[in-house]
Amino acid sequence: MDWLADHLALVMFLSMFVAIFLGYPVAFVMGGLALAFALAGVWLGVFSFIGLSNIVLRMWGGAASDPVLASIPMFILMGAILERSGSAREMLRATEALMQWCPGALAVSVLVMGTILAAPIGIVGAAVVTLSVIALPQMLAAGYDTRLAIGTIGSAGTLGILIPPAIMLVVMAEMLSIPAGGLLLAAVMPGLLLSGLYIAYVISVALLRPAAAPRTPADHYPLSRSEFWWAVLRGLLPMTALLVLVLGSIFAGLATPTESGAIGVIASMLIAALNRRLSISMLNDAIYVSCRANALVFLIFLGATGFSYVFRVLGGDDLVVDLLRHLGIDNRWEMLIFVMLLIFVLGLPFEWLEICVIVLPIFGPIFARYDFSDIAGSAEAAMIWFATLIAVNVQTAFMSPPYGTTLFYMKGTAPAGVSMSDVYRAMLPFIALQLVGLALCIYFPAISLWLPRSVGLIE
Repeated sequence: MDWLADHLALVMFLSMFVAIFLGYPVAFVMGGLALAFALAGVWLGVFSFIGLSNIVLRMWGGAASDPVLASIPMFILMGAILERSGSAREMLRATEALMQWCPGALAVSVLVMGTILAAPIGIVGAAVVTLSVIALPQMLAAGYDTRLAIGTIGSAGTLGILIPPAIMLVVMAEMLSIPAGGLLLAAVMPGLLLSGLYIAYVISVALLRPAAAPRTPADHYPLSRSEFWWAVLRGLLPMTALLVLVLGSIFAGLATPTESGAIGVIASMLIAALNRRLSISMLNDAIYVSCRANALVFLIFLGATGFSYVFRVLGGDDLVVDLLRHLGIDNRWEMLIFVMLLIFVLGLPFEWLEICVIVLPIFGPIFARYDFSDIAGSAEAAMIWFATLIAVNVQTAFMSPPYGTTLFYMKGTAPAGVSMSDVYRAMLPFIALQLVGLALCIYFPAISLWLPRSVGLIE
């Protein structure tokens, strides 16, 4: 009994993995284990019975009453409306016209479009399916290698989890108690870095293996000068304006994330109206999808809040630190590499929200103990840097075999004859590029911190 009392947090942590692997819903696993192990702690004398009321107070103060988290429903609704607005097809036509001079122009256009579209849509499934339905048939008809086409579209669609205003960043900011605006701004450069690495890879393939990414025939763009500029303005101006409104209002300090989310919803409705897609049935569908997504996010968040509180009261932080030392991990860089490897491995079976609720409550306080302020410039900047590293790493969860959701979206929209093995192999070069981007962000913290520091959001 004494051993169990001393290691109850460790048993709790292992029980969480077992329950999740068995297929039980994450929200109920986290909340149920919090209650069960709190009662076990009361029985063993290592948890105060009055502490049960603190779990509810933490849930209320940490999630239900937080004004920053109120932005999540707005961003989800904005993405749902934009998905149905019909802007994607116009954007592809505009970017393709602009990039016609570039080797692998169509694939590069998809990546540029994905970078722009991923930010406001923000829901990976919606972005991947939208890009796949619009661009995949066109790429295959143009003679592109099937794996290159699938990998390009899948990687472009997953950028929405990282490029602001990403829902994941808002959740991470709350769980780590760091400014949401600072984290949103810190994720911009890593997101653009990954997009740039993807584009460089596609261009390299187009130059080294022209048959895999053939040039578009010159007569494919029979546009006059006026038609060209009209296509560009019609395809890119609405979404660019939306990004400026949403992100610019946050970074300039003119609006909170919640207020900017509401601005984004109104702007997305205007874009849908311009495309003659705005209707009561479309809004009803978008609201229904948004409500389901919000219920999932907040239920998991509430369960994770209770889990992290009980885990820490039971001495989980000290147990993890002792475990790291037992494994020979006794300095901050070894700890950081261990966390990054753990997240990458967790990305194979889990999605981003599950990874966040497992890793952040446990390793966030431990990271703060190791003090990277001399590297990042301040304790707050170090935590924002840590969060962006996790965000970049977690993005691989969507593309990593065997359970990455992007893989199944691509398989569902790929033509007959494309096997799941083909989809797996298509993603491997882009996963490698993500790891290169993560290594660069670790080695050069300024990639993440330069932008928020330049506008004065962090010291």
